[in-house]
Amino acid sequence: MKRLRHRHSILLIIAALVISPLAPQKASADTHEGKDDLILLENVPETDPEFTGNELKLTPLNVYEDGHFTEADNSNVNWSSSNKNVATVDEEGTVTLSGQNGRTFISVSDGTNKDRIAIDHKPAKGQKGKPDFEGQIVKEDGKRYDLIDQAIEEMTINEKIGQMLMPDFRNWDGENVTEMLPEIEQTVKDYHLGGVILFRENVVTTEQTAELVADYQEASEKYGLLMTIDQEGGIVTRLQSGTDMPGNMALGATRSTEIGERVGAAIGAELESLGINMNLAPVMDVNNNPDNPVIGTRSFGEDPELVADLGIAYTRGLQSTGVAATAKHFPGHGDTDVDSHLGLPEVPHEIDRLMDVELYPFQQAMEADIDAVMTAHVTFPKIDNTTVTSKQDGTEVTLPATLSPKVLTDLMREEMGYDGLIITDALNMKAITDHFGSVEAVIRAVNAGTDIVLMPVGLEEVADGLLEAVATGEISEERIEKSVERILSLKLKRGIIKAESAPDLEEIIANAEETVGSDAHKDVEKEASDQSITLLKNEDLLPLEAGSNEKIAVVGNTYISSLYDSVQNHHKNTELIEASGPLSDEQLEQMKEFDHIIAGSYTFNVAGRDEDSAQMQLVNQLIEELDVPVTGVGIRNPYDVMAYPQVDAYLAQYGFNQSSFDSTAAVIFGENNPSGTLPVTIPGENEEPLYDFGHGLNY
Repeated sequence: MKRLRHRHSILLIIAALVISPLAPQKASADTHEGKDDLILLENVPETDPEFTGNELKLTPLNVYEDGHFTEADNSNVNWSSSNKNVATVDEEGTVTLSGQNGRTFISVSDGTNKDRIAIDHKPAKGQKGKPDFEGQIVKEDGKRYDLIDQAIEEMTINEKIGQMLMPDFRNWDGENVTEMLPEIEQTVKDYHLGGVILFRENVVTTEQTAELVADYQEASEKYGLLMTIDQEGGIVTRLQSGTDMPGNMALGATRSTEIGERVGAAIGAELESLGINMNLAPVMDVNNNPDNPVIGTRSFGEDPELVADLGIAYTRGLQSTGVAATAKHFPGHGDTDVDSHLGLPEVPHEIDRLMDVELYPFQQAMEADIDAVMTAHVTFPKIDNTTVTSKQDGTEVTLPATLSPKVLTDLMREEMGYDGLIITDALNMKAITDHFGSVEAVIRAVNAGTDIVLMPVGLEEVADGLLEAVATGEISEERIEKSVERILSLKLKRGIIKAESAPDLEEIIANAEETVGSDAHKDVEKEASDQSITLLKNEDLLPLEAGSNEKIAVVGNTYISSLYDSVQNHHKNTELIEASGPLSDEQLEQMKEFDHIIAGSYTFNVAGRDEDSAQMQLVNQLIEELDVPVTGVGIRNPYDVMAYPQVDAYLAQYGFNQSSFDSTAAVIFGENNPSGTLPVTIPGENEEPLYDFGHGLNY
């Protein structure tokens, strides 16, 4: 990165002396050199415009001789309606139905070029009895609307490759990137980047995030950037100022597609208000391996149909806001016991089993028109048993799905019929970096069928490597163009288009501050949390009916203060006992003065929930050595009860957002009747379940 920074500093000095040919074009539509046409985005085949109520917002595009297109400034165009009795149009391009049946043509003109689109107002299809009426769009036809073919024909190979690159700028020179830096701005231009991924370090406040995202879009020269983020909810939540939604396993416990859709819509609304247009969610992995260290509660559960139903509902909510959704991690990361951030996992199953379990949610998501699919750095030897020599130690390793043509092209594209966007998981993960060189990994991923390479290691080396691979024929230019076609198709579909004039940042910030963390979204968060809490065991202990003189102890370590705060809100005579392992005899003696104990355990791997771990020794000590009833709370993993099955009562809350702690405390004191049911099986001894899938008690 330092070498890049020195080079960019020199470029910036030069740019100050001469007008850079790479500088973004900022002139108004009527003076912009090279302008070739004016069209309506809604006439482009890749778009599917719909009325919201009785209104439709139309978007004029300037099209240039070099094939690129921008959103025209409405101050430079004129709008008209041929039949105002059917619909009117204002100076911002907003069409409003007047209520009379018929057809009108809405036209836009810049004085030289003109386009139009037909609007019909007529009875809705399929209505019985007295019909409802609706607005319908009738597009114009013609070669002028084939924007993607025109753009690709005129793009340089550097620009085409740039569309496929999606790096992160999490840090720069050891500092978190929370505002645009000249070096980053120049990098966006130099490499003609198609997108950027944001992390928690980048998105601190609502105002700051909106400004950073706007600056990224301003830095893009010709085409809007895919601004992406992992805002799954639960343990993978990036926005520091956003609503802290429960994660997928909590949603799985609710069994409610309605709640899943509302959560997706709320997350999408917050991202959209900030200018973030693509979410790397939902996780569609089937978590049927309790030992999984990386998916776990990020999954909706162990049942393929449950995962598919809730994943599609979440996607429907998310994409309804205009934010692209991404199903991950194809072909399935659920039945693994290795974290691909750290090593190369394997799923050994035959194709028939994979089709019934791992692949089922992805197939359903594809058929429900999800915008993108993310690959997994996982080997599937029964699909592709190709081996390659590891650069780490010279051993033979099986090709992971991310780099496999048999997985991405033969299986996903041809057999499963998916023609949407494919994006790799982060290419800086050890499953890739340990065994493949950074350039080789990207070349393999592109030849396998991926469209976007996420977080490649060494942007300059990777871009140069791809250019060389095209020059030598290792990658065909046709292969690159197919990916660019998909990328631009998604950008048009989601309205991700470079604006001719910078949008009003103050207006964007004001809207974002009303949306992000809004009361309405907090209500969705509370509803999802309340309905997710799962009561697995209750030996006539809950709900607690503790008198004001009775003392309650909340005991544990990780996130235990959050649990304490929620409990203390219900019962003031509560004490926090922070401990990460067994108590001393003196401490144990002091615990006898309490009337109730609430023990919170937090695990994310097999070692953590081992009964010999310090945390689980503590919980079992409280159960076995005190004559005080103990309620256990599995803060993250529902599987924690495997380590202390003799507990008097046990609740699973699936995550550590404050709303889930509040919902758990409300259950403990009877103010929230537990309604969650297990989305996974809790294993017991001798292959007998301790608690079955679907188990859940209530009051």
